[in-house]
Amino acid sequence: MSPTRRWIMLASSLVAAMTTTCATAGVAYVIPVLHSDHGMPLSKAATLAAIPTIGLTLTIIAWGAALDRFGERRVLLISLGITAAGTVAAMIVAETGAGFASLAIPLLISGLGSGAANGASGRIVVGWFPPHQRGTAMGVRQMAQPLAIGVCALTMPVFAERLGLATAFAVPVVVTVVGVIAVAVAVVDPPLPPASAAVSAANPYRRRSFLQRVHAVSVLLVIPQSLMWTFVPAWLIVGHHWPALSAGVLVTVTQVAGALGRILVGRISDVVGSRMRPIRVIAATAAVLTGGLALADWLDSPVAAGVMVLASISTVADNGLAFTAIAEFAGPSWSGRSLGVQNTAQYVTTAATTPLIGRLIESAGYPAAFAIAALGPLIALPLVPRDAGAPGTDASDPSDA
Repeated sequence: MSPTRRWIMLASSLVAAMTTTCATAGVAYVIPVLHSDHGMPLSKAATLAAIPTIGLTLTIIAWGAALDRFGERRVLLISLGITAAGTVAAMIVAETGAGFASLAIPLLISGLGSGAANGASGRIVVGWFPPHQRGTAMGVRQMAQPLAIGVCALTMPVFAERLGLATAFAVPVVVTVVGVIAVAVAVVDPPLPPASAAVSAANPYRRRSFLQRVHAVSVLLVIPQSLMWTFVPAWLIVGHHWPALSAGVLVTVTQVAGALGRILVGRISDVVGSRMRPIRVIAATAAVLTGGLALADWLDSPVAAGVMVLASISTVADNGLAFTAIAEFAGPSWSGRSLGVQNTAQYVTTAATTPLIGRLIESAGYPAAFAIAALGPLIALPLVPRDAGAPGTDASDPSDA
């Protein structure tokens, strides 16, 4: 495969992965309207925002097993088709002015269908890119999450405020349709191992604790990340009385910067030959900046919004490195399932903590929520394992010290 074709496929995978983020995280950007215009309590609106993530969590390992067995293209098209059905239904239901229960059902469907894109994109990177380019390529692929957040943040709050909830829910619909087209046009399955090799491939979770530790670190780092994604728009619009458009622009700029940061740290990992050392630096930085945001907001400092930007960038920087390390260590017969476990752990954490954080904000305020979230990356620091070996290798060293 030519380098040009590789990068075109990567771009298509990025668009496909954006559908997962829009389907699962987009609801967070109509929380201000649900809260202020529809009278929905913040904790209940946060629960509604978590429902697509619950659906995703229920099926993502199964999607990963399907990817290991059948390859990317077919599974992605089926997954995105289900996601499209759910997002269209949510848009139609929102048009009727339906309440919590009626919206929850299509949002759950869109979440159930959205799980294949993350694992598939990881397999495409490891399957088609050489080891010395994988960190950079995965950094590009991992731009999907912050870019999708930026698209949703720039459009959905404004549409919901000015044109209604149905128009806001049209945004995930459009992104999903574009994702389906991109997969159909450009994605080619990387070679799968022979069936006999796939059956006999050793379970990477039994060789050493590397994967378990990476999963644990990622779970702890996703706590401040999901807080920023879900509640920063409400923090700006409701808590600090920013106009919806201004808040959306700031969040979008922040997410674009975070996306570029993922490419940068991916390239650094390729150059230094390590995925884990940069993660240690990211965890320390995220702890300091999220704690600093808590302090700045408690003091009502004018620099709080700037600290939020830096904290948000730091909290999204680790994902590509973790994905690359997992896919490299697990190998082609297990990468789909291993990335499914990775995403399941993160999404379970997001779904569980989002309503709790909403209640914490209602009872104690945003500074307390930011301070609690800063503990996640702080606890993660000593859990970061040594690298499994040179990037692209499958080291068998039994030591994880």
